Amino acid sequence: MDALRSLIHRQLQSGALYAVLAALGFSFKAIFVKLAYAAGPVDAISLLALRMGLALPLFAWLVWASRSQGSTPLNLGDGLRVALLGLLGYYLASLFDFYGLQYISAGLERLILFTYPTLVLVFQAVALRERPSLRTLSAMGLCYLGLGIAFVHDVSVAGVGQQVLLGSLWVFASAVTYALYYAGTGMMLKRMNSMRLAGLCGTASALMVLAHYLLVAPLGHLWLLPAAVWANAGLMAIFSTVLPVYWVALAIQRLGPTHTAAVGNLGPVLTVLASWALLSEEISLYQIIGLAVVLFAVSRLKTKGKQQAEVAPTKGATA
Repeated sequence: MDALRSLIHRQLQSGALYAVLAALGFSFKAIFVKLAYAAGPVDAISLLALRMGLALPLFAWLVWASRSQGSTPLNLGDGLRVALLGLLGYYLASLFDFYGLQYISAGLERLILFTYPTLVLVFQAVALRERPSLRTLSAMGLCYLGLGIAFVHDVSVAGVGQQVLLGSLWVFASAVTYALYYAGTGMMLKRMNSMRLAGLCGTASALMVLAHYLLVAPLGHLWLLPAAVWANAGLMAIFSTVLPVYWVALAIQRLGPTHTAAVGNLGPVLTVLASWALLSEEISLYQIIGLAVVLFAVSRLKTKGKQQAEVAPTKGATA
């Protein structure tokens, strides 16, 4: 038991366990969305408004709870940066993803969305002049090989119809905006603690989503949605929004954005398993092989997590 506690403590300190927990939470988002779409007639912006409206009090609590952690008052520049992260991370990225899930399966959505670690590498290299190590690049290559194997069956079943193409483009747009959020979060964590940043960015995103909804639909429409839609939105708000946002911030603070994004490659495989268990989607031998490859690739990254966390602040400060 002492050995288990020691192992968990080491993984928390390195940030690896936070990254895995965040991947688990985010992987269930597509499941909750699909269940909500099946539960009643709800469109993307209405479902997103429910999710962020229910999450708003929890994000506000994160801001309040972080007030005594030595945080300095926000200046205008900090406020603008937080607003930009909120715009990119959980407003545009979520909205584009919800649009895409109207047309494609949860499995295919994860495959496309989790191109974002590669995009993070590109943005890091351009903005911060970081050079990923050969170990990181090889592990990333293994991750994508595993994802390709895991989802080859889903892609072949989905085909290349117009709806699949449209949904895929929406989800890829989500991957781009989410990668920008990741890169920006790594820089802002040099200026404030993870709990405060998660709360502020989530609050900003929630307010933007609700403002968008009020511009296009009456507020009373939400009360007419079935209880099952509300239930799935509530689960999404807690387990696939607030907690993973906080865990991602903690992981980025310890591992850096590049390694946190790479560990996030577990998400698609977790989505496959959840889709099989909760949505009765078929799971194939390809997906099982892909799971093994991704797990091996992520384990290759964990051993370097502490070193990356030590050098990341210096690199970020030179940007």
